[in-house]
Amino acid sequence: MAEQNKKDYSSKRLIDHAKKLFPICRSITGEGIRQTLSYFEEYHPEFERIIFSTGEMVFDWEIPEEWIIIDAYLEHLKTGKRFAEFKHSNLNIVGYSTPIKKVLDKKNIIKRIHTLPNQPNLVPYVTSYYKKTWGFCMTHNQKKVLPEGQYNVVINSKFKKGNLDLSHALIKGTSSKEIFFSSYVCHPSMANNELSGPVVLNGIIDYLKKYKSPLKFSYRFVLLPETIGSIAYISRFEQKLKKNVICGFNLSCVGDERCYSCVQSPNKNTLADKALEASLIGIKNKKIYDFTERGSDERQYCSPNINLPLCTFSKSKFGTFPEYHTNADNFDLVTDKGLNESLELFKDIIDSFEISLNPTNLTKCEPQLSKRNLYPSISKKEFMEKEFKLRMNVLAFSNGENSIFDIAIKLNIPLELINKEVDLLKNAGLLI
Repeated sequence: MAEQNKKDYSSKRLIDHAKKLFPICRSITGEGIRQTLSYFEEYHPEFERIIFSTGEMVFDWEIPEEWIIIDAYLEHLKTGKRFAEFKHSNLNIVGYSTPIKKVLDKKNIIKRIHTLPNQPNLVPYVTSYYKKTWGFCMTHNQKKVLPEGQYNVVINSKFKKGNLDLSHALIKGTSSKEIFFSSYVCHPSMANNELSGPVVLNGIIDYLKKYKSPLKFSYRFVLLPETIGSIAYISRFEQKLKKNVICGFNLSCVGDERCYSCVQSPNKNTLADKALEASLIGIKNKKIYDFTERGSDERQYCSPNINLPLCTFSKSKFGTFPEYHTNADNFDLVTDKGLNESLELFKDIIDSFEISLNPTNLTKCEPQLSKRNLYPSISKKEFMEKEFKLRMNVLAFSNGENSIFDIAIKLNIPLELINKEVDLLKNAGLLI
C-alpha cells in the first residue's frame, strides 16, 4: 500500500483514467463499485470507504441486496447464434436482472428486449433496481431481424445480502467550512454519464494536494452510486454537512466539448450558483437550467429538509445529448480536452476561495497605485480603458460583503481575470 500511495494522479491524462475504468461492469452495489472505488483510493489514500449493509434503512429507503452478474445471452437454438451477449457489452443486460435459464419462443422474449426505435443503431441503458424483473437490450435494427423460433434464454445472475459501498475524502484547510464535491460511479460502460465526473473530481483532489499555498477552506469529496448512495451518505453525515458545507457541486456528464451547463439550486442564490455563473462568464456555449430540470444527485442534496447550497455542473447536461444512456456514450464523445476544460473551471473556483472569498479594501478613498507600481508612469489610453478600469472596479466593489464571484458577475469579467486582479491587489497590501 505504501507504494500505491505514491501514485501520481496527474501523471496520466484524465481520459486515460476513464478508459481504464470503462470496461468494469458497475451497478449500484457489488464488485464493480468496489473495484472502481479502489482505483481512486490507490491514488488518493485520503479516501475512506463507507459501507451500508443490505436491509439498512436510510431515511425512507432500504439498502438493496448486492447484484452479481456472471453472464447473459439469447441463443437461437436452430442456428446456435447468440444475441445480446453480456460478454460483448455490459449494456446488453437490464441492470439488476433476475436469473433465468429457460427455452422460450421469440414471441415470449420480444417484450423483454429493450430498444430505441428513434435511434435504431444504438443500445439503450436500462435498469430495474427496485422491482425484480429481467430483460435484454440491443439495437432496434437487431431486434427487427431476430430469427423466428426458440431461444435459450440465459441470465446467470444472483442476489445476496452484502453492502452498498461509497468513499469520501476530506482535504483539510485552516477553516472547518467545506466546499463539497460529489459524483457517482454506478453506470456501466458510459464515458460521459459515468466516468467523466469521478475522473475530474479526482483531478480536483490532485490540484488541492499540490496547491501553491496552505489551504484556507476544507474540501470534501464523495464517490457513490447515484440516488441510493447520496441518500445513504446524507443519512449518516447530515448534521456535519449542514454545519460545515458552504458551497457544493455535483459533477455529472462533464467530459464532452459541446457545452457548459449548470443546474441551479432551488433558491438560485447560493455561493455555488454564483461560483458557476462567474466561472461561465465569457463562455458563449453555455446553458443554465432551473432546479425544475434536475435529474442527478442534486435531487437529494437540495431536497427541502436537507437544503445544501449545491448546484450541478455538466458540460452537456444529462438527458440533453443524443448519446445519453446509450452505447454511443463513449470516447468519441468524451475527450481529454473536454475533461480538462471542466477541471480548469473548478481550478478557477478553488482559486477564488483560496485567494480571497470576500475581498476587503484596506484604504480610504482611492489608493495611489503608481507608488505600488500598479499604474504606469506614462498614461496610455489602452491601459486606462482596460487594466486601470478593472483594477479600480475590483477595489470599488471589495467591501467585504461582495464575494469574489459577486464582483465577477457585477463587472461581467471572467473569473480567472478577477482572481488575478484580486491576487495582485492583495500582494500590494490593498486587499485582504
